[in-house]
Amino acid sequence: MSHARPQRGVALVLVMWIGVLLAVIAASFIAERHSEALVMHNSESMARAEAIADAGVQRAVWEMFRSDNAPDAWKRDGTVQNWSFDGVPVRVEIRDESAKIDINTATDSLLRGLFVSVGLSDDEAVQLVDAVADWRDPDSFKRPHGAEEADYRAAGLSYRPANAPFQAIEELQLVLGMRPDIYRRIAPMITVFSRQPGVNPQLATREVLLAIPGVTTDAVDQYIAQREAARAQGQPLPPFVQAGPYASSYTMVATVRSEAQLDDGTVFAREAVALLRPTPRRVVTYVAWRESTAAPPEAADASQTGASR
Repeated sequence: MSHARPQRGVALVLVMWIGVLLAVIAASFIAERHSEALVMHNSESMARAEAIADAGVQRAVWEMFRSDNAPDAWKRDGTVQNWSFDGVPVRVEIRDESAKIDINTATDSLLRGLFVSVGLSDDEAVQLVDAVADWRDPDSFKRPHGAEEADYRAAGLSYRPANAPFQAIEELQLVLGMRPDIYRRIAPMITVFSRQPGVNPQLATREVLLAIPGVTTDAVDQYIAQREAARAQGQPLPPFVQAGPYASSYTMVATVRSEAQLDDGTVFAREAVALLRPTPRRVVTYVAWRESTAAPPEAADASQTGASR
């Protein structure tokens, strides 16, 4: 009997430890299954939000092909359109690429105005304009204040100028003399898709208009007030006379930003650059298609926001 009691005690302790171990294993299994369920739910929500945001892009392309000039037609002026797809709210913004400065085709004076408008001195702007021109022109002849292969080597860089047009605006960061802070400021104002030497004043932002050589802040602000008043009243947009030779017209290329937000808080934003083609076989080519990481556009006022449809 004296030996049986200790054995029963040891057996009881073992049973208790086994019970604890099984409980831990069960808890781990439940937690793991719960985590997997959350991951599956999040993946499903993200996939749904992405699909709906992509639907917003397709709707925008359809709107750009409309020719009826109806009051509810979506404009290519950056106005935020509130739309709904499958019960999910979608915010869509279309902006014609003519509203931006094309770093491949812009004149030297317009590029200089762009750099000066974001804080560079005249001398710094001239140097950067020449460096940009040396990067995109096909030859290896250095401009007076530019930079060719030897200058990049002297700066300790492992690459040389492309001697070809910029393929994307991000490539501008490689140009000798381009500072990160300057690039961040001009990135929303530039493009490689408009293929025009100037900008479209009817669509350009205030910052882009201020980059036009010879214009004043007062002239730009006055024009924007007139332009927005005409837009609110459904009237033709006025020309910006002060833009002179730097004024251009609409293109067949536009950037579309579409953002979908589900009830569970999942958000996905698509940014696409659409090249419209007047052919029934292929009406659009997407020259850029990426998830947007930019901040969502600010809510527009009643005169700027399209009604939900």
